[in-house]
Amino acid sequence: MKIRELTSSTGKTYLTIHFDEHHHWVYNDWIGYVSPENVKQGSLAVLEAIKQYKASCGLNDNRHLVGRWDESVEWIEQVWIPMAAEAELKYYAHVANAEAFAAASSADMLNRVRGRFEMRIFQDIDEARDWLTACQQN
Repeated sequence: MKIRELTSSTGKTYLTIHFDEHHHWVYNDWIGYVSPENVKQGSLAVLEAIKQYKASCGLNDNRHLVGRWDESVEWIEQVWIPMAAEAELKYYAHVANAEAFAAASSADMLNRVRGRFEMRIFQDIDEARDWLTACQQN
């Protein structure tokens, strides 16, 4: 169920947020180029969904993202990660686009989570879903 769509100042959609009722997780689909402000606004909207649906799992899809988001990683570490952990996010599957520069940003984020929740990076969306499903069964 799509719960939110965010658009840039030019009117282009850069993020859609869904709640997967069957699996009880929040799914985020990032699209195109994102500015640091887009990353902040989008990440806070994802956090709202995690809180609203009391979701302990998140599926973050960067397969449609173009370019790096390095400028936002420090903010994610200092602001978003602690807030997500406080909202009781336990498992975060991050699907990176191996062909894009964004994959390096994903690896940087993984290093900054530091055990506040479990995060894994995947190249394949089905593997990410399988991992989240297995996590929920523990």
